[in-house]
Amino acid sequence: MNRFIRIPFLIIIVSIIFSCSRKKDTFLSRNWHAVTTEYNTLYNGDLALDQGRQELNQNYADNYWDILPVERMQIDQNIILPDSIRNQNFGRAEEKAVKAIQRHSMLIEGKEHNPQVDEAYLLLGKARYFDQRFVPALEAFNYILHKYPASDNINYAQIWREKTNMRLDNNRLAIKNLKRIIENYNLEEQDLADANATLAQAYIKLEHQDSAIAPLQTAAEYTKKNEEKGRYYFILGQLHNFLDQTGRANAAFDEVIALNRKSPRIYMINSYVQKARNFDYDSENSAALRELLTELEEDRENRPFLDKIYFQIGEYYSRLDSTDLAVEYYNKSLSSPRSDIYLKSINYEILANINFDNGEYREASLYFDSTLATMSPQLREFRSIKKKRDNLEDIIQYEEIAEENDSILRIANLSEEDQIAYFTTYTNDLKAAYTEEVLAGRNDLALSRNNFGPSVPMAVNTAGPVSNFYFYNESRVANGAREFLRNWGRRELSDNWRWGDNTISTGAEQVQNQFLEIDIATDPRFDAMSYVSQIPSDPYTLDSLTRDRDFAYYQLGIIYNEKYGEYDLASARLEALLENTPEERLILPAKYNLYKAYQASNRSQEMEIIKQDILQNYPESRYAAYLQNLESSVENGNSPDAVYDEVYKMFEAEEYAEVIDKTTALATQFTGDEIVPKLELLKAMAIGRLHGLADYKKALNQLALTYPQTEEGKKAQDIYNRAIPQLESLTFADENKQSRFKLLYAFGANEEEEMAKLKEKIDQALTDLDYDLSTSTDIYNPDISFVAVHGLRSREVSLGFAELLQINKDYQVLREPITISQENYRIIQIQKNLQSYLNKFD
Repeated sequence: MNRFIRIPFLIIIVSIIFSCSRKKDTFLSRNWHAVTTEYNTLYNGDLALDQGRQELNQNYADNYWDILPVERMQIDQNIILPDSIRNQNFGRAEEKAVKAIQRHSMLIEGKEHNPQVDEAYLLLGKARYFDQRFVPALEAFNYILHKYPASDNINYAQIWREKTNMRLDNNRLAIKNLKRIIENYNLEEQDLADANATLAQAYIKLEHQDSAIAPLQTAAEYTKKNEEKGRYYFILGQLHNFLDQTGRANAAFDEVIALNRKSPRIYMINSYVQKARNFDYDSENSAALRELLTELEEDRENRPFLDKIYFQIGEYYSRLDSTDLAVEYYNKSLSSPRSDIYLKSINYEILANINFDNGEYREASLYFDSTLATMSPQLREFRSIKKKRDNLEDIIQYEEIAEENDSILRIANLSEEDQIAYFTTYTNDLKAAYTEEVLAGRNDLALSRNNFGPSVPMAVNTAGPVSNFYFYNESRVANGAREFLRNWGRRELSDNWRWGDNTISTGAEQVQNQFLEIDIATDPRFDAMSYVSQIPSDPYTLDSLTRDRDFAYYQLGIIYNEKYGEYDLASARLEALLENTPEERLILPAKYNLYKAYQASNRSQEMEIIKQDILQNYPESRYAAYLQNLESSVENGNSPDAVYDEVYKMFEAEEYAEVIDKTTALATQFTGDEIVPKLELLKAMAIGRLHGLADYKKALNQLALTYPQTEEGKKAQDIYNRAIPQLESLTFADENKQSRFKLLYAFGANEEEEMAKLKEKIDQALTDLDYDLSTSTDIYNPDISFVAVHGLRSREVSLGFAELLQINKDYQVLREPITISQENYRIIQIQKNLQSYLNKFD
């Protein structure tokens, strides 16, 4: 009996399966494929898509200090390989959409009979869209529009197509199509909201913020999703703020606040913040604003957003000129555990600017470092802040040199009794602090402060080394040392210190025992004489410290004066320099720059004293010429750059004397122009070529001191410090070991015609005799020039060629030549020491 029932049942099942073919348009086929597509394949694909979107939202950090994007999606600029995906969930959603199309599409005679296939293409397009493969996504949406014109998803697909066009920066096309869709189609409320939101985003991307307001208002009114409603109203408020429509902006923010818990709280908090930023302190009650901010601060629900609330309270006190309170709340905002990265950069920048305005440049540089570390390099502000920070580098460097060297010199100039008394006081304080910490059980703190051996403490507190990171902050270094001791104990400095058995002590107990073993009476850290013995005493070291200190003071005076307009600081540094009786090269430029600082700060009496000092004691100096406003004979009407190009061509033509005269006149005419340092560097190079190393060194020194903050001044200083000592140390090479020589025929300044004739005669000889040699006319100094023959292999060959020119009746060169190796010729041209060469070799 069971057998007869089982066989018909199997026959029915097989018949159903074969009747569900995708090639047959039957009731059973259509419904079976539709149900399977919707409740199996597409259902799982939609779940994967939703999960992927949730991940996008979790990983996306909004920047509430700029106009928010309408849709939360971080665009990844990295290019991925073909057939690769960014998010596995979107890849799974796409896979399910493709599976639904391949297995359940009933395309018979050009017509689709499965009503769920358009949903599959819609899922396919969305998955590609959120995976940021916009061109394939566009293809999927276009397929729906072309193949399924009767689909009930047609309007939805059109909106998604325009969203994709917008992502491809086809904003104008998207705007045109969205307007047509909104005007000509009877959209459902949510579709109308989506279309208008996309239209608003396209306008924002085109920077037509005023045109974005109306569609965004419509989107906010018609969307059924409170999360979207809160976001749209918040962006609407931002747009009104951008257009200086404060009243309308506050009304939009009020809409967000009214939603309260219906939309994410972050929108409500930022709406309060934006309204506080719009507060009119002149006409509104500031006490009411402070009360509101206090309520927000004390509300337990707002704890995740305290960084923003603290920041706004800081802004409140800043507007009331209560800078100390403002700084306190900016620091509270920074220390909030959930402070967003962009707000951190704003806080750091504000604190940097406060310190900068107060003349605390060292502290400002630290805050600028933190600003740059937390700010995206793609932001426009990044470059300007980095430039501002880089400009502080010199101040930090020179202030440190000045303070440290001043401190050492001050101690070094004390009598031995005073030095011992000073360090005795220091070590007594050190012993007391150490004993207190050990007795209190803070052994690790005591050790971290005192286990690096004796070093000379400065009489003036000095900052740590110039750095942009951890070691710049002394408290962080101390904390790090304590943490290291807790974890590792005391370790010897050696390779593989983690794994080797080189532990001096480990754990808190061993650390404490180590402290108990320290004998204060014998430990050098507590002995005043261990510090006194480190004080430099030899004149060379002290002179070096003094020179570095004086040059740092000079540089600081220039920087404060020219870059930051801190004329009082500039005057103080330059006055301190002159009181120290610095080396001669610094005195005159320091006085001139002190004159400019006095002039800028309207200190007319001091300015006149310095001016008369320069005019009387340095009447022939260029600084005296500047003060007297000498007229220039250079023709007016030429731009500085054009004039510089003309002089540079003269330099290339080796017209060095003319270059020196021309640049001297031009520097006077263009005083204060940025072209002057370039002219001065060109002049220094011409001086070096014409007059030699000693005069070149003087010219570089003057340029470095006069224009220390320009690229040319820094280059001159670098040459002065690095290249000049090397050139001064050059000595003549042993010519027996040289393989390249020259013949030189010397001529006086008035023998130009004879020099030209001799060069022509030698060139003819080289042609006639087929010698692989060359000639040139080289300037040695203002009084001597050479006709030089190049390419000779030895002194003997050189003398033989000179004799050939002398005895050959076609040439008969009777002038006495100089034979010199190529290396030594370079030296005499640099040092202008021809006579020394002749005395040694001829």
